[in-house]
Amino acid sequence: MTPDQVIEMMKQGNERFRAGKSQDHDYLAQKRASASGQFPAAVILSCIDSRAPAEIVLDAGIGDTFNGRIAGNISNDDLLGSMEFACAAVGAKVILVMGHTACGAIVGAIDNVELGHLTGLLKVIKPAVEATKYAGDRSGKNPEFVDAVAITNVRHTIDAIRRNSSILAGLEKEGKIKIVGSMYDLSNGMVTFLN
Repeated sequence: MTPDQVIEMMKQGNERFRAGKSQDHDYLAQKRASASGQFPAAVILSCIDSRAPAEIVLDAGIGDTFNGRIAGNISNDDLLGSMEFACAAVGAKVILVMGHTACGAIVGAIDNVELGHLTGLLKVIKPAVEATKYAGDRSGKNPEFVDAVAITNVRHTIDAIRRNSSILAGLEKEGKIKIVGSMYDLSNGMVTFLN
């Protein structure tokens, strides 16, 4: 499959999910079929939010996608190494960074929350808060601003992946993979792919 075909497959999966027509997943059969090896088409970097499970909202089965989840869908060295493995070693064609509406990590970064190790994670998101152009209330209580920052954060994560992994940036330049962003809407279930 080409990267564009993989992206189209994910879009169709989300359409099925939203229509309530998800594929009938025989997880036991998928487990057996994938036990001897894996060939996922994509790696998805998404938030740990329990309401935004990427595999389900994209109607993917066992063995279809690699999935990395971290608050605020940020990138770090461990996740970069995992994505390099997924694409360079196993052959995934797409890296999808998926943010979502009403993200608590984004609210935390906007409102300067400090809590143990979370403080450092939120510091990675703060540049997206500063970079988001928005004329209204710039607080975590404003859902419109929170979602605008979440979109900026997805784009910043994509930039960080390209900047910090010469392997992934090289694969993208060669046309072997695509690195794309998306936003999942908690209220209507739609995954919107960003330009």
